[in-house]
Amino acid sequence: MIKKCMFPVAGYGTRFLPATKSMPKEMLPVVNKPLVQYGVEEALDADLTEICLVTGRGKRAINDFFDISFELEHQIAGTDKEPYLASIRDVIARGKFATTRQSEMKGLGHAILTGELLVGNEPFGVVLADDLCVCEEQGVMAQLVEIYRRTKCSVIAIEEVDEAEVSKFGVIAGVEEEPGLYAVTDMVEKPEAKDAPSNLAIIGRYVLTPYIFEILRHTPPGKNGEVQLTDALLTMAKTSKVLAYKFKGRRFDCGSVDGYVEATNYVYKNIYLQDKFS
Repeated sequence: MIKKCMFPVAGYGTRFLPATKSMPKEMLPVVNKPLVQYGVEEALDADLTEICLVTGRGKRAINDFFDISFELEHQIAGTDKEPYLASIRDVIARGKFATTRQSEMKGLGHAILTGELLVGNEPFGVVLADDLCVCEEQGVMAQLVEIYRRTKCSVIAIEEVDEAEVSKFGVIAGVEEEPGLYAVTDMVEKPEAKDAPSNLAIIGRYVLTPYIFEILRHTPPGKNGEVQLTDALLTMAKTSKVLAYKFKGRRFDCGSVDGYVEATNYVYKNIYLQDKFS
């Protein structure tokens, strides 16, 4: 059984300054819901009901969001505004939430190692809320969990990107074992296009075995002086199997202003208005 999902949400969100000077980037709304809520809903829909938040200084709003606001509830009880709280009430009812704090920003690998306290010796999912994924049927995490349950291997989500974009991602090379499913043989963090092993880019969805913690403990800082999850996964791939899955769905890079605006427009036209008038 896999029940836990980790959310590394300690980053500064500098690309959205000044908005993120006092507001967590994960709380930026895409229409009427913050980014992090979309990610938590995706985890819950994959039956990952124990939500582990790795936060940092200035991130208290995330913890407060996944809690009851008695003053607000009382103020709008019985009014036409009350239905607006339905989605977050559902999330709070379905999930259990725990938090730890990353004291220093030393990269994604360090954030995940910080979350070991919450996860323990269990397989777990990881969602990066910057990546908003929209799927017609199964969410991306549900797709990865299904593969993990069948293979008991760590699984990462990938998508094909333009050659000009590979320097923004971790990129894998692998042997295709099933349609869209690769056994990873190489992995490079943000390579130049000429050095990239493929155009298969890692996105912010993972299912990891607890062995990753032991590897991260011995992974030296890599690109930008940070502990890179990509480096640890490559070590894992050399000693045990790591799979990469070309997920079904669409991803929006909400860590960039252009991607955030694109996501907002898409969700408004294709999800919000349909739900409003259905």
